[in-house]
Amino acid sequence: MSSELLCLERPLFGGAISSAFPQRFQDASNIRQVPDHQEVFVDPSRDESLIFELLDFKTEVGDNGSASWFLHDLAREQDAEAFKLIEQSQVIAAPGLSFRNIPAVVTTAVAEMAISKGRQGREAQNLVKVYVANLRLKGVETDVLVTAYEPILINPLSESANAVGSGLAVPASQSGVLPMCDVIKQALSTFKVNDWSLFGSSSA
Repeated sequence: MSSELLCLERPLFGGAISSAFPQRFQDASNIRQVPDHQEVFVDPSRDESLIFELLDFKTEVGDNGSASWFLHDLAREQDAEAFKLIEQSQVIAAPGLSFRNIPAVVTTAVAEMAISKGRQGREAQNLVKVYVANLRLKGVETDVLVTAYEPILINPLSESANAVGSGLAVPASQSGVLPMCDVIKQALSTFKVNDWSLFGSSSA
């Protein structure tokens, strides 16, 4: 197996959580400021990113379709256009992530949207495929979001074009790297909570 496909287990949030994904993803906090509730990994050569985020549990959002709710929320936050939901999963039990016998569940969703990088305007929007997995850790009242961004079409005006060139993104299969749909599956299937005290004193 080439090193491009090799998935290494990485410590997240000081090792309280771990997950395995390809080596090509670098920790973005080495390059820029990342909020405390996020862990961001990027592959600059492909303008792809993988983000782990801890959020307060959204009680008003039902389990069914929760990942697509978060996707729509993300699209609103990023002022996305041309939003198209491609697929969403049923609710899947995650017995390995239960806390005090309170079951955890996972849903996933995939969408396409046009978004700009950073502070760039709409004229520089890229067409991006976004994968979201929502792990609902009900025992500790936390929604974990795992989000993967995969560019489909890079706008020549986007700052991404400087790094990866404009036009259609080179498919992973041609580059010999693990496609983002598999990257997020791998990150999900290996997601482990090693220290529940990360989620506050109530879980001690």
